[in-house]
Amino acid sequence: MDRRLHFPKGMVDVVLDTDTYNEVDDQFALAYMLCSGDKLNVKGISAAPFHNSRSCGPGDGMEKSFQEIHRILELMGREDMKEVVYRGADRFLDAGDGGRDSNASSVHPAESAAARHLIGLSCSYSADNPLYVISIAAATNVASALLMDPSIRERIVVVWLGGNGLHWPHNREFNLEQDVTAARVVLGSGVPVILLPCQGVVSGFSLTRPELEYWLKGRNPLCDYLVETVCSYMEGKDCLPTWSKTIWDVTAVAWLVDGRFMDSRMEHCPLPGNDGRWMEKRCAHEIRYVYHINRDVLFYDLFKKLSAGQGTSDVVHD
Repeated sequence: MDRRLHFPKGMVDVVLDTDTYNEVDDQFALAYMLCSGDKLNVKGISAAPFHNSRSCGPGDGMEKSFQEIHRILELMGREDMKEVVYRGADRFLDAGDGGRDSNASSVHPAESAAARHLIGLSCSYSADNPLYVISIAAATNVASALLMDPSIRERIVVVWLGGNGLHWPHNREFNLEQDVTAARVVLGSGVPVILLPCQGVVSGFSLTRPELEYWLKGRNPLCDYLVETVCSYMEGKDCLPTWSKTIWDVTAVAWLVDGRFMDSRMEHCPLPGNDGRWMEKRCAHEIRYVYHINRDVLFYDLFKKLSAGQGTSDVVHD
């Protein structure tokens, strides 16, 4: 087994790839990463493309995410991080035959400052000291970097939140479906991957309005912004008064913060099929597959750190 698939000891260097404006959970993940400076040394933040009702196309989604990253940094008083924020691709990868066959030679990368930065930054790392790429969006930027320079797979580890659980009846999930070709490139490249599936696994990491307001409301400008953003988002969903909201993307950051936050196992790497499911045939190489989130422990650490703002807190163990 690739030793890079073990939970890393000590401080690690990370890059976050995020479609920050897509929903409301990326903001939590970005803030949590910056509040976990006792474990994570942030080397870059890149805006990823997305297209839904909150954007008029992938390029617009990327630009709105770029601006949202800056908004979170300002709320946290972390303007010092703005110099390592990069614009990502303004389009998704061309599916074509290369996408269906996972043949990287037939897929053209989406050029961006984010992809170029990842390639250049990775040159300072190795298999013994890898750079961790936390991807909480369509895998376009990461896949493009791998296509532009396949050798980076020897120097990085990708922590990707995407797809659904292997036991789930379908694999129709936002990050995956936005750019299936990119997912196939990353998963088929042989780069070490920690996969956090959405439905059936990370979907259990949800919180209610009373919890959100009890733990965060009035604590600081960042917390008030997060509370307001989530509540406004959910009011537009015609939800029951008992609604809960999954804060998906925090889990990808959390995998690197403490090994006790989730349970995982080794699996042969799956590939997404054209029918909205995982293919039955898998790759020969293995990935680390997260199958359970220890919800209460992780939320407690998240709330403590966000409430403290720019500082850090001790990790709470069960």
